[in-house]
Amino acid sequence: MALSELYTKYNRVWIPDEEHVWKSAEILRDFKPGDDTLQLQLEDGTEMLYSLDTSSPQLPHLRNPDILVGENDLTALSYLHEPAVLHNLKVRFVESKIIYTYCGIILVAVNPYKQLHIYGDAVIHAYSGQNMGDMDPHIFAVAEEAYKQMARNNKNQSIIVSGESGAGKTVSARYAMRYFAMVSKSGSKTHVEDKVLASNPITEAIGNAKTTRNDNSSRFGKYTEISFDRRYQIIGANMRTYLLEKSRVVSQSESERNYHIFYQMCACADQPEFKSLRLLRADEFRYTSMGGETAIEGVDDRKDMEETRRTFSLLGLTKDFQADVFKVLAGVLHLGNVEIRNVGSDRSSISSSDPHIAAFCDLLGVSPDGVTRWLCHRRFVMVAETVVKPVTSKRAVNARDALAKQIYAHLFDCVIQKINAALQVPGKQHSFIGVLDIYGFETFDINSFEQFCINYANEKLQQQFNLHVFKLEQEEYMKEDIPWTLIDFYDNQPVIDLIEAKMGILDLLDEECLFPQGTDQNWLQKLYNYLVDNPLFEKPRMSNEAFIIQHFADKVEYQCWGFLEKNRDTLYEELIDTMRTSKFPLLANFFLEEEPGGVGSKGIKVRPARPGVKPTNKNLRTTVGEKFRSSLYLLMETLNATTPHYVRCIKPNEEKMPFEYDSKRVVQQLRACGVLETIHISAQSYPSRWTYIEFYSRYSILMSQQELVLTDKKQTCRTVLQRLIQDSNQYKFGRTKIFFRAGQVAYLEKLRLDRLRGACVTIQKHVRGWSHRRTFLRMREAAIILQQYVRGQRRIRKSVTAAALKQGWAAVVIQRYWRGHLTRQIFRMVRSSSIVIQAFTRGWIARKRYKKMVEVQKALILQKYARAWLARRRFQTLRRLVHNVQLSYRCQQLRKKLEDQGKENCGLLERLTSLAGAHAQGLDKLHSLEAQLGKSATEKASLEEREKKSKEDAAKTIAQLQQEKDGFIVQKQDLEKKLADTATEMKDGFDQIKTTLKEDLEREERLRKIAENNLDLQKEDHEKEVEILREENRRLKEERVRLQRQTEEGAQVNTDLQDQVIQLTKHVKVIPELRKDLHNLQTQRDDLDRRMKGQSEEAIAKMSVITRQLLGGVMEEEVISRLASDGPEQIYEAGDLLTAFDGLQKATRVLERKQKEQKEVSDSQIEGLTFKVEHLQNENNQLQKLFQEKMSVNDSIGQEVTRLNQENMVIPELKQTVSELQRHKQELEEQLEEQTRGMTEQIEEISKKLQMNVEEEASQRRLLEQHEQVEREKEEVERRVEELEEVLRRQKNTETEAKTRFTQEASRLTAENMDFEEQLDMKDRLIRKLQNKIKSLQTSEKANQTPAPTIPKEYLGMLEYKREDEPKLIQYIILDLKPRGVVVNMIPNMAAQLLFMCVRHADYLNDGAKLKSLMNAIISGVKKVITDHQADFELLSFWLSNMYHMLNCLKQYSGEEEFMKQNTPRQKKNCLQNFDLSEHRQIFSDLAIRIYHQFISVMEKALMPMIVPGMLEHESLQGISSMKPTGFRKRSSSIYEDQEVYTISSLLQQLSLYHSTMSQHGMEEVLVRQALKQTFFLVGAATLNNILLRKDMCSCRKGMQIRCNISYLEEWLKEKDLVQGTSAMETLKPLCQAAWLLQVNKTTDDDAKEIIEQCSELNTVQIVKILNSYTPIDDFEKRVAPSFVRKVQGLLQDREGGSSQLMLDTQYRFQVTFPFTPSSQALELLQLPSSLRLGFITRI
Repeated sequence: MALSELYTKYNRVWIPDEEHVWKSAEILRDFKPGDDTLQLQLEDGTEMLYSLDTSSPQLPHLRNPDILVGENDLTALSYLHEPAVLHNLKVRFVESKIIYTYCGIILVAVNPYKQLHIYGDAVIHAYSGQNMGDMDPHIFAVAEEAYKQMARNNKNQSIIVSGESGAGKTVSARYAMRYFAMVSKSGSKTHVEDKVLASNPITEAIGNAKTTRNDNSSRFGKYTEISFDRRYQIIGANMRTYLLEKSRVVSQSESERNYHIFYQMCACADQPEFKSLRLLRADEFRYTSMGGETAIEGVDDRKDMEETRRTFSLLGLTKDFQADVFKVLAGVLHLGNVEIRNVGSDRSSISSSDPHIAAFCDLLGVSPDGVTRWLCHRRFVMVAETVVKPVTSKRAVNARDALAKQIYAHLFDCVIQKINAALQVPGKQHSFIGVLDIYGFETFDINSFEQFCINYANEKLQQQFNLHVFKLEQEEYMKEDIPWTLIDFYDNQPVIDLIEAKMGILDLLDEECLFPQGTDQNWLQKLYNYLVDNPLFEKPRMSNEAFIIQHFADKVEYQCWGFLEKNRDTLYEELIDTMRTSKFPLLANFFLEEEPGGVGSKGIKVRPARPGVKPTNKNLRTTVGEKFRSSLYLLMETLNATTPHYVRCIKPNEEKMPFEYDSKRVVQQLRACGVLETIHISAQSYPSRWTYIEFYSRYSILMSQQELVLTDKKQTCRTVLQRLIQDSNQYKFGRTKIFFRAGQVAYLEKLRLDRLRGACVTIQKHVRGWSHRRTFLRMREAAIILQQYVRGQRRIRKSVTAAALKQGWAAVVIQRYWRGHLTRQIFRMVRSSSIVIQAFTRGWIARKRYKKMVEVQKALILQKYARAWLARRRFQTLRRLVHNVQLSYRCQQLRKKLEDQGKENCGLLERLTSLAGAHAQGLDKLHSLEAQLGKSATEKASLEEREKKSKEDAAKTIAQLQQEKDGFIVQKQDLEKKLADTATEMKDGFDQIKTTLKEDLEREERLRKIAENNLDLQKEDHEKEVEILREENRRLKEERVRLQRQTEEGAQVNTDLQDQVIQLTKHVKVIPELRKDLHNLQTQRDDLDRRMKGQSEEAIAKMSVITRQLLGGVMEEEVISRLASDGPEQIYEAGDLLTAFDGLQKATRVLERKQKEQKEVSDSQIEGLTFKVEHLQNENNQLQKLFQEKMSVNDSIGQEVTRLNQENMVIPELKQTVSELQRHKQELEEQLEEQTRGMTEQIEEISKKLQMNVEEEASQRRLLEQHEQVEREKEEVERRVEELEEVLRRQKNTETEAKTRFTQEASRLTAENMDFEEQLDMKDRLIRKLQNKIKSLQTSEKANQTPAPTIPKEYLGMLEYKREDEPKLIQYIILDLKPRGVVVNMIPNMAAQLLFMCVRHADYLNDGAKLKSLMNAIISGVKKVITDHQADFELLSFWLSNMYHMLNCLKQYSGEEEFMKQNTPRQKKNCLQNFDLSEHRQIFSDLAIRIYHQFISVMEKALMPMIVPGMLEHESLQGISSMKPTGFRKRSSSIYEDQEVYTISSLLQQLSLYHSTMSQHGMEEVLVRQALKQTFFLVGAATLNNILLRKDMCSCRKGMQIRCNISYLEEWLKEKDLVQGTSAMETLKPLCQAAWLLQVNKTTDDDAKEIIEQCSELNTVQIVKILNSYTPIDDFEKRVAPSFVRKVQGLLQDREGGSSQLMLDTQYRFQVTFPFTPSSQALELLQLPSSLRLGFITRI
């Protein structure tokens, strides 16, 4: 379709306007080719004729449909031109208060001059991970796109932020860096992210200043590279600066300020740290007061100084370095106040008493003489000599200012270098994102060298931007398989060549700077000479001191004043030498770093012997232009190696008024920043690009029925477009998108609107036609009725006379009487016939009903017996199964108990064997001692014999010697000596033997003490055995009492059984009498049949008579034959009563058989019970034998003790101990005998009672067979039969009543029989219960026979384990336990219960060390599990439930009264006794809170990707929403084609999974409700935040979708019975109110008041944001008027309190509470599952 065809009536166009640039007008008449004017009407109603050139008419730009206005992306507009862009930005900025807009790959940011609530941490989290275009335009979206492409493509990125001063470049760059710092937290201790952000306040303090356009204008370009590691976390940063505006240090324009740092220092001059700097007020320094203003409204320089110093410290810059920086800055301020006076016409001087020069020299450590000398003098180097010449005050002031600028520039570079060093941390850079904050295109009234460099940089950036946009366009076409056609776009390479090429402007400027006498005028003349032929260079007509360059944005006139001086950046060498000699190291380093460069310069400096010819520094210095060109070249290389992202900042007005829009200023900046060039490139090709799904959804209304039927939507779109747009060049079909030329989408919108308008007209036409037709038909019907009445009255008046009335009346009377007579006659005949028919019919119906009742009753009886038999069969089968299960389980338990008892018996036997062995060893030792003692006695006796013998020999020798006395005197003396020696030797030997005996006695004493200790141990063991036996005795007594009660219950049961048997016998006797009654009834029935037969014959005769009367004998024979055939059937139907009585006889026979069977069963049960009693007596006899064996064992033990006593007669104390032991044994034997006698007596009593019961039952059974009882039953039956006969006589005429009576009686007898059967079953169960109790008694008796029982009467709810098994306990119950186990699911919170039972045992033992170790191990184990499985939802749910249960157990069994109110007596008994675990309760509570928060985090992580697609994007109400033509061209790298599609069902399924998991793990309901409340809050907050950040979601239809999805959530809560107590729906109130706000009317004052009342959960910022973002889907909807928004905003000012944040904090956590919930679980009943491998744990 041709574009000129769209200029039709009602369409709107844009025409130029001097004030507003463009203004809108509506076409009043269709345009036709050849017209020279276009008839238009302006918005104010003025009509005008727009002139056109007939040869080549330039038609005005068409205006986009209102539905497209306010789009997020300017390229989505159908008509892409300057007025459309300008109007779209105005609508978004002024009406919707939206400052960000996409223009293809550019983000246009309009400065609002107001703080907005769209930069919080919640907004950062909302944009994190989102694709560009999914949400509203934002600087965070651009930053996220750069970060995502860096991570995905491993390619460096750049964000280029440009714009003129005051447009908000610095703030935008700061927010981008803040986003990177937030989303890439490294978690390290270096906090490099904070350091990167901290660099901004410092660079702003030393590089930003107040200008006429901006209070915080960046006066330098900055490129910050943020470095990332392989995990894409920030590891450092590097900053490069460009073209610092040094001239601002020494001069400022009116209403401007110097750099912020100077004013911050002056504001803190009174602080101690700045006293030594001799600072004054800012208005007292020349360099800070030249602009006239020293303060900025709303800015506190003192606080800013604190922030600057804080960031200095945060970056690690020392206090000494900060002090040095402040010294240099103070020196610059003092240097500016140095007064230079004229001395004559060509001289100048500085007063030596000038305090500022002294302060400058003191602070910077330079010589005052040198400074004053070389500020006022200059050295000229001649060929043969060096001349020092004074300079004028003007040159001296220039030298002073040049020195100040140079010092500040060096200080700026030094601070930047320090910041870069502080931002470098160890680690290798993997990739980086660069943020370029650079000046935009500038044009002022007076443009100088700075503006020239800035515009030159913007030319380079614009060229790079054009090439990148062109490249993206080409990639998009290639991706979609669209034929690529060359697009013509503006190339600014000629302008760049004009500036930087050989013999260009910069080249000529550098050449002129080489000449010492070069001037600005000479350089300008060279430009005129060399560049006059260049079409981009012009000479002003009225000036010879300027030149004009045609830049890509606009023509700019530059004044040549100062170009050479600024390019040279001259500073005298003498002043540099003076600064180099400074005693202040920082200043000296500034100038030492400057080395001569340039042509022919060498790296070595040679100092001559005498001052020689010293070239001037200015000739060898690199010019500013050359430096800037080199740095710009490096910048472009960096940008070309990265993927660029563009942010264009726009200044909306010059007055800095919030949300004021100056179209002239905006369009000027749009032309300058490349936005319109992007529009131009897009418009050249196919700017509007839709996916097939979007096109199908939007324009399905234009499709025919045949096209809608097609399943291939892509082919459908092709067919529709080919039909609607004939020119195929106006669109192209890609792989995934449809590409449209400019204007085609507007044409499609026009067709859609026409179709909708036509449909509306058709609907209105039919509705109005139906309404008018309905009204017309009503009026017509009323008119016809009126006509009928009027015409009837007229006809009556004309035709009715008196004679006619009399005749008519007479005829009517005659007719009345005749008709009455006939009617009465017929009525009588019909009534008599009806009565006869009714009689026969009612009889037939009654007989039929009676027959049906008999059949039903029989069926009921059969069903009752069958169901009873089936029920008993099922019950018996189930009972057998239960018995089998119980038997197997009890056998297993008995085997386990037998195994445990066997183990314990083996242990006791081993212990007894060891004791016997020890005793035998003691006896062996005693035997050895006795042998040694006997040996010593033998030796002593032998010695005595030897002594005696020697004495005898001596006596004989003496007698012989006396006889030979004289002869042997010498021999006698020798013998005496020998005797003395022998006696001495014997005495020594005796002493030795005595010592040996003493040692033996001491050894025997030690052995005796050891034996005593052994006896003490044995004594303690026997005492324990006595206590156990006493306990067993007490338990046996209790068993005896219980058995007695059971015996009494058995007797009572037998008595009841006998009574029931008697009742059954009575009813059996009634059956023969009933047979007689049935025979009588049969005879009566025969009589009734005969009577009925006679009556039927009479009825037939009567009917034949009536029929003859009525029919005149025509049908007589047929009626008689029919009645004759029907009669016998009616008569013989009554004979079916015989079958009922036969069934009753059969039932009685069945009942008799059942009674016999029950008797046989009861007899067999009684015989079995007798047999069991006999078996029990045998078991008792065996028990007595076992007791006798026990007594024999005790006797053997006593004999063994007696033997030991006899063997230990040597030691008296041992005898006494043995006697005491024997006495204890005797007491034990007596106790055992008493217990044996008691058990024997008890068993005999039980046997006697059971025998008595059996005898009583036998006697009662015999009594049942006695004749007297039978006679009484016969009399009772005869009495009942007589009563029945009397009833039958009274009711012999009513056959139905008799049948009912018999039926009821039979039913009652049957019911009684069934009751008897049920009672017999109950008796069977009681008998089996008694048998089981007898078996348990036998088992307990067998258990009592064990020698040393260790199992108490019942379990205490404690678990015992060894200390060394504690790691194994933690491993099996905590570390290795899986939440999916069968045992875990069957017994919720089992882990907590087992652990608490272990804790109870440690408390029971009063073992504090063990308890403390166990508690610490439990806490450490749980922490390790949740740390190792941080993302495992099931495990976190499992341990959260168990820790909560553990906490409740610690409270419930703590012994505190407030926790024991609902405890059972046994639970109160099981409370902790020795330790207070309240501190551990707090630890467990903290641990549970930690698990809960981790648990919630896992839930949120899984739910977060589902919330927005499920709640907002999925259409739960199909067809209610219609896609708008967004047209945003998402970057291909930002879109995943295989993303999973989530719906509201996905969200509900995930919630159901969470709920079922928590319920399965036994989590308390109160905790489940808290978790769901937190989850629903996340759903509501995330959805609302997305609505607030997505303008396309703010529509009426989307509000309906949200309300529908909320209802699904509410239904889910009702289904899970979670509505009450969770407050989950309360958390969704803000979302509900936002959805309501989208649907409600928003026009009148009442609407505004209703909004204020209803939206109580939304704050002012959120309500205004939703109203401003409200976007109509169709043209029929209206936008929210700005006046209405202001009205609502005014009403909201009265609302008190409330938050001012735009976003809800999705990270907010409700406070979790763990209310006390007592458990009814009995710990003593808990079994240890074998699957847990806890064999090392013992139940106590």
